[in-house]
Amino acid sequence: MSSVGLLLLCGIFLGVGPAAAAGDEVTIDVTVDGTPVGDDELLLDPTGSSRIAVTVHNGTDTTRHVKTIRLSGTALALTFFAYDTTVPFEVPAKQSVTRGFALDLGQLGEQATGLLPTELEVLAADRDVIASIGTTGDVRGSIWSVYGVFGLAVFGLTVLAWAGALFALARRRLPANRWQRAMRFLPAGVGTGLVAVISLSVLRIMAPSPAAEIPFILGAAAGAFVLGYLTPHPNADDLPDLPHAAPPPPSPPVEQQYANTPFVDPDSTQRITRPLPGGGA
Repeated sequence: MSSVGLLLLCGIFLGVGPAAAAGDEVTIDVTVDGTPVGDDELLLDPTGSSRIAVTVHNGTDTTRHVKTIRLSGTALALTFFAYDTTVPFEVPAKQSVTRGFALDLGQLGEQATGLLPTELEVLAADRDVIASIGTTGDVRGSIWSVYGVFGLAVFGLTVLAWAGALFALARRRLPANRWQRAMRFLPAGVGTGLVAVISLSVLRIMAPSPAAEIPFILGAAAGAFVLGYLTPHPNADDLPDLPHAAPPPPSPPVEQQYANTPFVDPDSTQRITRPLPGGGA
């Protein structure tokens, strides 16, 4: 018996048919302007349209019905651009079908800029994702795009958070509890991490992804938290001045204090008194 027959016999014995041996899934291959989509960066130029070719490989036993092809870009769990193109076609079982279309990216420059995680998906009629492929998109958009303005807003809020915390530190108006002081600095640290992630993306140094976002944000937040925890404790001299009570009147001289006090001769049992005012004895 040949090796192929032996493998087939083993598959039948184990309850695994030929379809399972070939892979029971749907995958896609995509090219944009003739460049395969994969590990390399995908250039997305808003000045023109791009020719996209999608090949769907159906490894299942049923025919898959594709209705929409979606191109989207996300960062920090937010979607900043998405293009849905209706291209209905069917992919029979165990077959592959290729469809091409032109995608106008004229509005992309107003939506994003820099390196962003980009995904191309094929959707069924009920909007369920049949298959997808991801890459890093190099979007040549404007700094005043939605993504750019989002980054500028995060930067502004971070500056305000640092200014408020440092101003309170300089005036020694931070809470007396160390943990409360640390929490006062925590938002500034989180904002610093977000600014770092967005800046690296806009400058086309590194695309945001969970593997990059989490270390930056958690590291900056932890640094700010520790800084707030180690800030000096405000002392009593730094508290706001309270109005002082009026000073007590000065004490009279000793002679006046004892002017009307009876004098008793320690060597005599007779009390010597001064006459009372008004002629009394």
